[in-house]
Amino acid sequence: MLKKDSKSIETAQPTILSYVRDLPNILSLSGLACTVLAIYFSITGHYGIAMIGMVWAVAFDWADGLVARKLKGRTPTDAKFGGQLDVVIDIVSYGVTPAILLLSYGEFEPIYLIGAFIMLAAAAIRLSYFSTYGLAGGTKYTGLALDNNSLILVFIFLFESLFTHGTFSVILYISGVLLAILNVSEIKTPKLSGNPRNVYLLVIYTLTITAIYGFKLI
Repeated sequence: MLKKDSKSIETAQPTILSYVRDLPNILSLSGLACTVLAIYFSITGHYGIAMIGMVWAVAFDWADGLVARKLKGRTPTDAKFGGQLDVVIDIVSYGVTPAILLLSYGEFEPIYLIGAFIMLAAAAIRLSYFSTYGLAGGTKYTGLALDNNSLILVFIFLFESLFTHGTFSVILYISGVLLAILNVSEIKTPKLSGNPRNVYLLVIYTLTITAIYGFKLI
């Protein structure tokens, strides 16, 4: 009897790819596609396109959460799967991508491995802590949320042409490490994506950044 029940439970499980039909997960994967582009163009040295990919990854990340909260008929399992997918994509978008950006801009000199490791380790620790404890008091993050890293680095990169390559490499290195420190600090920061006004601001920021870097590419 137990074997029969176990088999029926197993067959009742949805297939892995069935979750790809879920709209929030589609948005999450769209953000991952932007992240892959950001990584590729960082490695190839086309930083303007990489910045566009990074900011759109944040936009899709916010969008999947908004849609998930408004979408009716999602089961607790759907929400749990989506949350796990978000965490995995976040480590790539906000940990791996900035680390690769630093390494690439630093021309893969060994000294940049230290900064890249600090940034990636902080992202992994930050996400693990959030997965364990969630929002502090149900409303605020402990430590700077990782999506801020991309938004800030994309903004900093607007001024890259004002400095020599060597000087901006140092600025990027210091900025990345400082953000990593803030990520694992005890400061409390609000959940920006939970405020509709901030969503509109992100839309404006994303389109503005896209236009500026797009104009630079012309």
